[in-house]
Amino acid sequence: MKMTLNSVLAGAVALGLSATAGFAQDVTLRCQHFLSPKGSVPRYFMEPWAEKIEADSGGRIKVELYPAMQLGGKPPALYDQIRDGVIDCGWALPAYTPGRFPESEAFELPFMTSMSAEASSKAAWDYTQKYGVERMGDVHLMAVHVHGPGVIHTKGDPLMSASDFSGLKLRGPSRQANALLETLGATPVGMPVPAFPEALSKGVVDGGVIPWEIVPPLKVHELADSHTQIGGDRALYNTFFIWAMNKDTYASLPDDLKAVIDANSGVEASGLAGKAMDTGDTAGEELTAGTDNKIHTMDAGVVAELKAIGDAQTAAWAEEMTSKGLDGAGMVALAQELVAKYTDM
Repeated sequence: MKMTLNSVLAGAVALGLSATAGFAQDVTLRCQHFLSPKGSVPRYFMEPWAEKIEADSGGRIKVELYPAMQLGGKPPALYDQIRDGVIDCGWALPAYTPGRFPESEAFELPFMTSMSAEASSKAAWDYTQKYGVERMGDVHLMAVHVHGPGVIHTKGDPLMSASDFSGLKLRGPSRQANALLETLGATPVGMPVPAFPEALSKGVVDGGVIPWEIVPPLKVHELADSHTQIGGDRALYNTFFIWAMNKDTYASLPDDLKAVIDANSGVEASGLAGKAMDTGDTAGEELTAGTDNKIHTMDAGVVAELKAIGDAQTAAWAEEMTSKGLDGAGMVALAQELVAKYTDM
């Protein structure tokens, strides 16, 4: 005799179970990134996020975090790994595949973001809802964010003027950061951040631009001896990150578990990811300050000179985007408006 669904549910209720308990779906999400587990984003964003997902789902969702590309592949492949279902979710940098996600470059332009990664990350989420969400439509975005103010880390003398960049080989993270370094007379060397320490120790580069938060896990304070901060209220450059899930994985979840993911996605999740960067920046700077290394801050006049160069680069980028059929001026204007909005809140 075939039992109907109603009789099964009735039996479950008679046994003191909820009508859906017998059909509860347990899900394991395998999420990969390329950082050390000691990095600020894993410690202060990914791990708390995973714990909250597990708690909010009553243990029905388990999140497994795989640092340092433990599931295989190289950092530039992360977006495609998410898209193709090699992993269920992950942390990726669009800048590692230059030209593929042009809209996200607006937040990587010189002096676009504020000194608060939390504020700028909330701005980045809102921006992405108008520009970029369609191009990234083959993954399920849960958060986007940026890091804190970039710092220039070098062996030898600090970079205190625009002319000091000339002739140096400096690690850069993105097309826009590299363009700025090149304009300043440096030779930009693009590489994922995990490769920076070895390149610095072997003299492949003279230094590089990274935020304070990544200094401790990469031990940059043991390799560089000069650290130059950019003064003012805007960051010299930035990098745009995404935290995303495979679309089929998300679609396969029952509605109540989709709601758990949704409640931990969006502008607030993006802000938390940015805040993790801010927390890491404080720790990284304090650690470096406790060494024999020297921390310098550029004079206001030098910062103004760099900003003028950055403004010209931003205008050129807007024209480039327009030539590709995109709303270059609109993207710049919206990014600036949203950064100002969240920074002033």
